[in-house]
Amino acid sequence: MRAAVFYEAHAPLVVEEWPDPVPGEGEILVRVAACGLCHTDLHYIDHGVPTAKRPPLILGHEATGVVAQVGPGVSGIQEGAHALLPAVLPCGTCSACRTGRENICLNMRMFGNDVDGAYAEYVKAPAKDVFILPDEIPLVEGCIIADATTTPYHAVKNRAEVRPGDSVVVYGCGGVGLNVVQFARLAGGIVIAVDIAEEKLERARQLGAAATINPQQEQAGVAKAVRKLTGGAGADIAIEAIGNPATMKDAFSTLRPGGRLVVVGYSDQEVTLNAGRIMYREMEIRGSLGCRPVDYPRVIELARSGRIEVSSLVTARFPLAEINAGLDTLRAGRGVRSIVVME
Repeated sequence: MRAAVFYEAHAPLVVEEWPDPVPGEGEILVRVAACGLCHTDLHYIDHGVPTAKRPPLILGHEATGVVAQVGPGVSGIQEGAHALLPAVLPCGTCSACRTGRENICLNMRMFGNDVDGAYAEYVKAPAKDVFILPDEIPLVEGCIIADATTTPYHAVKNRAEVRPGDSVVVYGCGGVGLNVVQFARLAGGIVIAVDIAEEKLERARQLGAAATINPQQEQAGVAKAVRKLTGGAGADIAIEAIGNPATMKDAFSTLRPGGRLVVVGYSDQEVTLNAGRIMYREMEIRGSLGCRPVDYPRVIELARSGRIEVSSLVTARFPLAEINAGLDTLRAGRGVRSIVVME
């Protein structure tokens, strides 16, 4: 099969022939239809963040495809079914899994990190972790549900716990941030979207943001602008979807006393926050990683019924041979979500 292989940091992926994966006990083989291009992959490629499995490694963790082969011991999944592969594979037996927090499984495996991912024509996956997509969801564009849609759902529903009437500041209106906007609005939140790109702010308004702020146009700062929009109180919740210590600190500054900061964006740098304010104002700071398996069917149904947008958020498609051009698009911050489509 053809695959885009990661050999080392600070080098392009190499598109080459690679051995076909063979499904073992309890596994299925999926012929990949599409795989989303994610900033997580840029952390490995551009920033030298180590992968759990040493290179060479096939990246890609946001995939859909068609079941091509069913391994021994698999029941309930037929060849030809449309499959969605979750980004994270939980063990199901550790303390986190046993308390319903499989997304932070102590033994988690991730496509394109612990095991070969889906920037390839085929990928194998544990049958127990795969979700079947209904016909109403397009197979290609539906790949972003695997991560770019489900991760924001978990952040809004389970970590931010957005309730009707909550004022919610969303920092960053890329592929993840715009889905945060969607779900926060769906939960009844009054969304204030923050980004430096006017086209992304316009997209945020289309997806339900009640107000938008461009930091480059706010001389007095975003926090003051948020207070003005919230009657002087500050936001109930701020969700950072960029992965920048500076914007995490800025998002924290927009909160009212007793407010909640949820960090979705990844950074390996330290963040400096005022400890006195955290204590004296009873501030909350929460991380958010991925999505629990139990929530995938809920997100799939929201997409099937048209309650959330999926296809319109895919703004660029690249064949596997042009994956490095797709990664350049991601680096440049162009569009909302780019995907690799298998030919």
